[in-house]
Parts: sequence; C-alpha cells; structure tokens
Amino acid sequence: MSADALPTPATAGRFRRWLLRAALALLLALIALVAYAVWIVESFDTETLPLRHGQVDARLYAREGEQRRPLIVGLGGSEGGNAWTSDRWARQRERFLDQGYTFLAVGYFGLPNTPAELDRIALEGVQAAIREARQDPRVHPDCVALIGGSRGAELVLLLGSHDPDIDAVVAIVPGSAVFPALNAAMVTPGFSWQGQPLPFVPIPWSATGDLITGNLRGAFEKMMANTEAMAAAAIPVERLQGPVLFVSATRDELWPSREMSDAMMERLRQHGFAHAHEHLAVPGGHLAPLKRFADIERFLATHYAPRCAAPAP
Repeated sequence: MSADALPTPATAGRFRRWLLRAALALLLALIALVAYAVWIVESFDTETLPLRHGQVDARLYAREGEQRRPLIVGLGGSEGGNAWTSDRWARQRERFLDQGYTFLAVGYFGLPNTPAELDRIALEGVQAAIREARQDPRVHPDCVALIGGSRGAELVLLLGSHDPDIDAVVAIVPGSAVFPALNAAMVTPGFSWQGQPLPFVPIPWSATGDLITGNLRGAFEKMMANTEAMAAAAIPVERLQGPVLFVSATRDELWPSREMSDAMMERLRQHGFAHAHEHLAVPGGHLAPLKRFADIERFLATHYAPRCAAPAP
C-alpha cells in the first residue's frame, strides 16, 4: 500500500465525526422507539371491551338426510378471518362431511362483523354460534367436538374447560395458558369469559428485542419463564368433559407447543383424567401437524363418534 492510500488526519476526523453522528442518530431512534412503545402500553384502554365484542362469524356445512350428525367446530389461529371457509380447507371439510359429521366454521376476529383483533375474545360468543348450530335439524344436538390451531387451540381448550357440553377437543400446536392479545399494546388477554378478562401471562420488557426481530418463540419462552403467571393463567384442561388430542410440533418456531402439550398431559395425569388423552408430537415446524389430519380423523372416529352412536332426539 502506498503512502497516498493512507487516510489523512482530516479524513480520519471526518470519518470519526460521521460515526459519532450515526451512533447518536441510532440512539435517538432507539429512545424514540422505546418511548413510543411505553406510550402505547400506558395509554391503552384495558377497561373498555373491543368493538363487536362477543360477535363471531359462523357458517354451517351439512349434508342433507334424515339422520342428525355429530358436529365438528373448526377455529383458525392468529391469521384471523374464518379460515375453515377458505378454499384451502375445502377438501378437509368435505372429508369430515363424508365421514358422517356436520361442520361449523367459526371466525372470531379480523372480519367485518367480529372484533378487529384477537383481544379479549368472548368464549360465550363461540358458545352462542354452537348453540344455534345445534338447533339445525341436520345436527346431532348432543355431540360437539372442537378443532383449533395455535391461538385457536388455546381457544378450544378454554372453551372445552368452561363448557360441559363440549364432548371432544383437538388442539393443534396449542398453548397451555392464556397469552396476551394480538395488538400493539399486548397488555390484555386474548380471551375473556362472561365479560371478564381471563388471567394471562404478561410480556416482559426483556422480550421486546425478540418481538422486534420476529423471534416469537424467544418471546414466548421469556413469558413462560414467569412460572407464577403461567400457573395463574394455566388452562384447566382437567375440566374437559371428553377426550382430548394434542398435536404439537417438535421444532415449533412460533411457540413451544410440544413442551406445553407435555405439560397439559402431565396436568391431566395428576388429576386422574378419566377420558382418552393423547399427545402426537409431529417432527417439524409450526405448520407440520397440518399434514396429520388422518391421525386426527382416526382419533375422532375412535373416541368421539362412538359417543354419538345413540339416535338424536
């Protein structure tokens, strides 16, 4: 390298000043971001229930015939909308109908006639949709199974543990506790019961970096490190009144569904749960269990359909 290629003192000084300005700008941006986050959290209205609270979008699929058929209720996850009405799930809906079930697709947020966000969603709103479907002459009024994925699995486990009329639950990549709402503040629970927010696991400020970088599993692991909050917000799965299947992912990148399914299986064991309870851990990421509906069908055919063998009144 020639002497002419070496930086002059003036050039080095300009470079140092540029670095200092860049560092200062980055620090100010970080301070502004933290201040904005604090303002969002502190100013969020935790008392007023969201607009259209308790409203859901429900669509019943049924084959015509004289016999009333058991009902399966499908709920999507954090994607919002009414996932089970989409073309993506049309084939599986038809399979359930072919197997002798009726099917109720329920969307609970992110639709024009539902709350905009997953924030204090009313369990009784889903209950009301199921109650209405049970009055349809094609539906067996005493046979209701729930299927939900991800945050929808959290919902079906909560609903099944609060409603004794639920006969079976399939929870795909589930959570074992009530977690925060999916909105900017995340200082309220995702679900409520009889107008009251359910106890939930709060997000610690230490998870902010994980949320910013998209490391959702890391954020949930930090939440779950709060063992006292996890215990207070735990879903009382031992109250379920029928069989339950947990389908988790061994390398779940969104949250520890395998570990939480194991925890719920242990909770059922400790309470001497009398109904069938199984945990299928599927190799792969968060979406891998969606390829295992054949196993879900077998579980329902073995543990749910026989409960509905008696003719409906």
